[in-house]
Amino acid sequence: MEAAVFVFSLLDCCALIFLSVYFIITLSDLECDYINARSCCSKLNKWVIPELVGHTTVTVLMLISLHWFIFLLNLPVATWNIYRFIMVPSGNMGVFDPTEIHNRGQLKSHMKEAMIKLGFHLLCFFMYLYSSGKMD
Repeated sequence: MEAAVFVFSLLDCCALIFLSVYFIITLSDLECDYINARSCCSKLNKWVIPELVGHTTVTVLMLISLHWFIFLLNLPVATWNIYRFIMVPSGNMGVFDPTEIHNRGQLKSHMKEAMIKLGFHLLCFFMYLYSSGKMD
């Protein structure tokens, strides 16, 4: 059972790493004016809920399987994703809004957040890989 938990977490983490890289590339394209703000935000907002579900699923799975350290490590990021999704102002297109992405340094903060998540998911990837190998 525990090996299955870590294998699923490992696969989910691979998907989250891919999403983090996709967010970084898309935001970089916007920063370099290769795409417009509306197109960028539309692409990114499509993946906010799958990212939220994927990370929250692993967090709950670690709670259920009683891996407290990994659960507590994942909890702040899952909470941040949920908070960010819930706190979208009414009238905005989503977490990424084309009318506001260039205001108040939001593009830089979104880029910084994507980089931090990439580092976090890479750390989790190796942790899950180690944990799944330890089960054998």
